[in-house]
Amino acid sequence: MGFWRSVVATWFLLVVLWLLSSVVVADPLPPCEFPAIYNFGDSNSDTGGISAAFVPISAPYGEAFFHKPAGRDSDGRLIIDFIAERFKLPYLSAYLNSIGTNYRHGANFATGGSTIRRQNETIFEYGISPFALDMQIVQFDQFKARTTDLYNQVKSTPDAEKLPRVEEFSKALYTFDIGQNDLSVGFRKMSSDQLRAAVPDIVNQLASAVQVSGAAAYATMISVYQHHLYEQGGRAFWIHNTGPIGCLPVNLFYVSNPAPGYLDEHGCVKAQNEMAIEFNSKLKERIVRLKAELPEAAITYVDVYSAKYGLISNAKNLGFADPLKVCCGYHVNFDHIWCGNKGKVNDSVVYGASCKDPSVFISWDGVHYSQAANQWVADHTQNGSLTDPPIPVTQACRRM
Repeated sequence: MGFWRSVVATWFLLVVLWLLSSVVVADPLPPCEFPAIYNFGDSNSDTGGISAAFVPISAPYGEAFFHKPAGRDSDGRLIIDFIAERFKLPYLSAYLNSIGTNYRHGANFATGGSTIRRQNETIFEYGISPFALDMQIVQFDQFKARTTDLYNQVKSTPDAEKLPRVEEFSKALYTFDIGQNDLSVGFRKMSSDQLRAAVPDIVNQLASAVQVSGAAAYATMISVYQHHLYEQGGRAFWIHNTGPIGCLPVNLFYVSNPAPGYLDEHGCVKAQNEMAIEFNSKLKERIVRLKAELPEAAITYVDVYSAKYGLISNAKNLGFADPLKVCCGYHVNFDHIWCGNKGKVNDSVVYGASCKDPSVFISWDGVHYSQAANQWVADHTQNGSLTDPPIPVTQACRRM
């Protein structure tokens, strides 16, 4: 017994020492103090841009948290909202939302349907936003110039409290979540080989948003030199890769009796996920080069794909419903009434209502994630376990 007591005591001591060392080593530096966040992206991080520019998002969107539509394609908060909460900052106001907007702690240039590369189609055809990434960066340039000028005019008045400080642009966190729509357009318009060949250019244009403000063709067209975000002082960049697009329920709405190998073991469209993985691989390679090109930048690659696919593939054990089931909308056989809309099914008017408990669903409306899923993904990416370098978002100002 003495021998085993000694073994147990030694083991216990080692565990305690390991835990203590983990506590000391895990977060040796104080958290970064970001005074503002500037976000660029699509509907995964749009907090009201597309609603301000076009038709506002209607109920039951926003019901779980805001208790009314809040410009978000979800029942509640998005990942970008949880990032803001992590820094105790207000939720980001959309740049395009001109009414009663406070930009003191950042702005959101994302719009639903945005792409990295410009698309030659209107939003009324396939829902693609006219505000591609290059336009979002141009909007940021204008935002910075105009708010700086305005602040200098009103800095001694209460109006200044709604404006950013020029010296804080270099201290802000710049976040990106875009690329999913480029793939969806590619699936619609290109062959697999054509899309695969286009991926490096798509990725390069995303990287240029960090380096260069606006695409070269646009800058040439308007004969204006666009400054780099980096040259303007931006130093901390938090870049999401794209999620498992093949797991979005919408991709199965009109599929019956799929051929063997079309779906993976979790019911996701295999070829689409493989393309997303290819995109992410090229993105990660480009970010490695970008770090060398921008010696003072702290750039974090965030593996949202692994978090989302991990959630989807283990949904039942995590307390979620079937990940391919949709909470909001009417989707029975091949009859589809989108969330918040009305339509006819067998001569009866049907409303695309919300489910009773959105908190157990991963998919909110077939395309976008529920608040519960967004929170799970945020919790599993913002802690640094799925980032390169492996740092939490609270340390995203550190160059590793």
